[in-house]
Amino acid sequence: MFESIGWAEILVLGVAGLFILGPERLPDAAAWVGKTMRKVREYATGARDQLKTELGPEYDDLRKPLNDLRQLRSLDPKQMVANHLFGDGENGVKPNGYAPQPALPPAPAPADPPKPAEKPAFDPDAT
Repeated sequence: MFESIGWAEILVLGVAGLFILGPERLPDAAAWVGKTMRKVREYATGARDQLKTELGPEYDDLRKPLNDLRQLRSLDPKQMVANHLFGDGENGVKPNGYAPQPALPPAPAPADPPKPAEKPAFDPDAT
C-alpha cells in the first residue's frame, strides 16, 4: 500500500505533524493513525477471505486479470524496446533483421615505431 513512500517522506510528515499538532498531541494522533490503519487492513483481509470462501475456485479466475495487470505495471518500455531491437532472436538473427557477420581474421600487428635516431618512412604519393 505504501510502497512508494520512503523514509524521507515519513520524516517530512512527522516534522509537519509536530508543527501542526504540537509535541503534546502528536503521540495521540500517531496512535490513532496506527489503530485506524490496522482496522482498515483487518477489514480488507476479512473481505478478501469472505470472497475467497464464497466464490471458491472461481476466486482464482477473478484474480487472474488482476495478476496480469500487476505484471504489466512492472514492465519497462525502454527495456522492451531494447530487447526487441537488440535481443537475440532465433538462429542468432535479431528481431530487427540483423544477422551477425562471421568473425574477421585478426588484424596484422602494427609495425615497430621508428627508433629516435631513425627517420620515419616517407611516402611522397601519400602526401
